[in-house]
Amino acid sequence: MSNNNGQKLAGKIAVITGGNSGIGLATAKRFVEEGAHVVMTGRREKELAETAAFIGRNVTTVAGDVSNLEDLDRLYAVVKEKHGHIDILFANAGAGTVGPLATATEAHFDKTFDVNVKGLFFTVQKALPLFKDGGSIILTSSGANVLGLPAFTAYAASKAAVRNFARGWTMELKDRKIRVNSMSPGPIETPALEKTTGLTVEQAEQAAAQFVSQVPLGRRGKPEEIAAAVVFLASDESSYITGVDLAVDGGMAQV
Repeated sequence: MSNNNGQKLAGKIAVITGGNSGIGLATAKRFVEEGAHVVMTGRREKELAETAAFIGRNVTTVAGDVSNLEDLDRLYAVVKEKHGHIDILFANAGAGTVGPLATATEAHFDKTFDVNVKGLFFTVQKALPLFKDGGSIILTSSGANVLGLPAFTAYAASKAAVRNFARGWTMELKDRKIRVNSMSPGPIETPALEKTTGLTVEQAEQAAAQFVSQVPLGRRGKPEEIAAAVVFLASDESSYITGVDLAVDGGMAQV
């Protein structure tokens, strides 16, 4: 598009973590379509490069792990050098693996909280010096933040922490008019279910079917449906919304 007509994020600088695939990829694509310049990070360099090539323009990639604070510093050094400021942050990087209470290891717990809680905390903290007043921060939580999910309790607790960050940071950043909201996906058609949970393909399909049976809309969501909600929270369309948790879950955690 050569002009800004109808573009909700025209000229905005957006940072996305966890941009490799699924929700991060769909959101980066949508942000660029809406006129934003995106800087995104993820752990897998090859996939990042493929994502940037797929989107084709206005995307800068920086490989890194949000739970490594030096990687975050590197990310923001690139943002500062290339753009000088941030208008939108989508703190989306997250991980969840199966870990029943009776058998879960310390490594399972630490990995979950290092990425989903510590990593997200410092992703936001280290963005603040570059943040423009009046900007928007969107945190990826999960419908698990209110559900009792057997064998996913470390994950669910980490996502409940994210929900609370949105509340506390809304208060801390209100004088700068920076809005902070969380966005909680339900079961989404992404590679994450098979790749990161430690389930076999068959188990992942069973889990997906189990989830879908609990969703009033009767299906998994598409990454593009999540991206649409994130664009809403990133844009002036949601200018009077802060501190909320926007569930995009087909009703799963709502009824």
